[in-house]
Formats: sequence, structure tokens, C-alpha cells
Amino acid sequence: MEPRGTKRTAEKADGVAQPWSKRPRPGSSLRTEPALYSGPFPFYRRPSELGCFSLDARRQYHGDARALRYYSPPPANGPGPGFDLRDGYPDRYQPRDEDVRERLDHLLRWVLEHRRQLEGGPGWLAGATVTWRGHLTKLLTTPYERQEGWQLAASRFQGTLYLSEVETPAARAQRLARPPLLRELMYMGYKFEQYMCADKPGGAPDPSGVVNTNVAFCSVLRSRLGSHPLLFSGEVDCINPQARSAQPPACYVELKTSKEMHSPGQWRSFYRHKLLKWWAQSFLPGVPHVVAGFRNPEGVVCSLKTFPTMEMFENVRNDRDGWNPSVCMNFCDAFLSFAQSTVVQDDPRLVHLFSWEPGGPVTVSVHRDAPYAFLPTWYVDAMTQDLPPLAAPPSPTD
Repeated sequence: MEPRGTKRTAEKADGVAQPWSKRPRPGSSLRTEPALYSGPFPFYRRPSELGCFSLDARRQYHGDARALRYYSPPPANGPGPGFDLRDGYPDRYQPRDEDVRERLDHLLRWVLEHRRQLEGGPGWLAGATVTWRGHLTKLLTTPYERQEGWQLAASRFQGTLYLSEVETPAARAQRLARPPLLRELMYMGYKFEQYMCADKPGGAPDPSGVVNTNVAFCSVLRSRLGSHPLLFSGEVDCINPQARSAQPPACYVELKTSKEMHSPGQWRSFYRHKLLKWWAQSFLPGVPHVVAGFRNPEGVVCSLKTFPTMEMFENVRNDRDGWNPSVCMNFCDAFLSFAQSTVVQDDPRLVHLFSWEPGGPVTVSVHRDAPYAFLPTWYVDAMTQDLPPLAAPPSPTD
């Protein structure tokens, strides 16, 4: 599975791509320059949905699709959308408490409840990497990222490699000092979803309600990048009841907002930077379309545009300063190889912290227990003793 116009290496009999010629050798660090990963597109198995879960208005876990919303755009031949993205701010806004570090907890609860039903059984999970889609997205965009670093904590438990993001000191400082304008822009993104989604198929959106960012519908997916089996989860904005395929994730839609563009230079910057992140976020789970609302300086959506995920690369193909999907996926493959060869001791209390800042390589440090250990005791104990799934959702702070 690769974007149009990219070339992939011939697959071996078992479906694993041949390594590209510039693959970095294992060591204590991993370089990130794009030129090192410019080989053919690696093997990436088409993602298949294993299940889903929902988080309610109080951020409580439910193993069902109750939070799923349905794509309900305005008529294509009507006037401009005219969505006022500032409406309801801040009076009808309930943001999630970002000080609560949820780590992998919700995904781990799903794994615990479904571990016996996984295709391939427990043996498949023992060879997989388990993480959030957002963590993989950061890996994909790393070769082209120039501003924000990241940290990923990694632990091996019963053979499985778990990856969980750690908030960097710089990211924490930036979050705590977030200016009012940026907080309002974040609200606008969620408000756009409210204008574009209904609670039932064929229903109409109701933008008069509270925007509560605790609520989420999450898809759990299986894939493989190169030789690395993946089990990951990501939030889904909505499902399109009119999609050509009713099979998830092909029926899912990603919703985004951006400021209006008025010059070729603005579009060029949009394609180079924002579209890269949109592509990575949607390509990984196999979401076929991103629908963007373009807002004016007053925060009103004046136009909508659909970006097919598999065609996004076409916008930068001839741009010497653009991005390349092969580089993104090859680096992610290299990082997973680096992590697998580095984290060899099976111990849920042992953490290898992978750190990266723009312009440098990925480095590793080793820690035990707090503050970096992230696999909760309820998960470790249940998996170790093979207990039945928990009757009630655990607290993210447990």
C-alpha cells in the first residue's frame, strides 16, 4: 500500500520488503536526514480494523461505537458554508484536562478485553508494536520536522514492544503558556467537526451544543511496516454513510481546518508543511479522504475542499523542498528496527527513552520505574495472570 507515484521494493515470499541500501546500522543513535531514507517505498500492509472503543463526556472508556459520528456536509451546490467557528467560545467549550497523562491506558484496556480474539492469537501480539497512531505520525514526519522535538518511552512486555509518548519539557512549557488565540484556534477545529457531523446516519448537525473534547471514537487497527507488525489506535472524526465501501477504515473521514490561502506562496507552504501532517495522520490508518474547511480572518468557513489521501503527494512531487512518502515510511521502519534491537530486556518496569530534537539524531537513555514507566499495574498483572477483562474501566492515573 503506497501513495500514487511512489515505487516499492519487490516483496519477499513472506511479504516483507527488501531493505533499502541506505538503512542505518543499529547503534546508540539514529540519524534522521531525509537523504538517508530516499529509497523505494517499503512494504506497508493495508490497515484492517480489529475493533473500536469510545470515550464519553467524562473521558470514561466504553468498548463500543457510541461516540461515532456521521459525516453530514452542507449541500455541494448551495452557498458557502458560512460556519462561524467562534460561536460558543468559550461558554460552550469543555476541553479535556491535558494535565491527565493517559499514556496508552485506553488502548491497553481494549487489548486486554480482546487479546484472545486477535487474529494469530497471543503469539502475534508477542511480536507486535503497540502504540497510538499519533506517535507513529510523529515518526513519519520526523525527517522533515524543523521545530518540535519528541520523546517516546519504550518497554517490552511478554515480547510486545509498547511505545508511549512523553511530553518534552519544551512542549510542556509551550502548553502551559499557550496564548488565547491558539486556544481559540484549537476550539475552532473541534467546532468545525460539530458543523459537519450528525449523531445518526441521515441526521443533521447540531452546532448549538457544547464542544466537549473528552468525547472520542477510536478505531483499533492492525498493519505491518516492513517486518514490523503493528497494533495501533487513533481517533476517528466521522464515518461517511455514503462511502463507496462500508468497510472501515475506507468509510472514515478526517476533518481539518486551515486559514484561507490567497497566493501561490501560501499554497506552497501549506502543501509542504500542513499537508504532510495530514497525509501521515490519514495514510497510516487507511483513511481515504481529508475534508478541509478554509476559514477567513473572522473565523468563518468560506469554502470546503476534499483532499484524497493517496493523491496528496502530487502537490509536492515537483517541489525540490517538498516531502516524500518513501522517506517518511522508510524512517519509521528504521526507527522500529532501531527500537526493536535496542529494547531487548522483557521488563515492564524498564524504559528506554528515545529522544529527538530537530537537527540531531535520535538518542536513547535507560530508566526504571517512575517517572517514565507507563505500563499500568492492572494491565501487567492481568496479562501475567491471564485474568478475565476488567469489569470497570481503570483510572488513567492508576
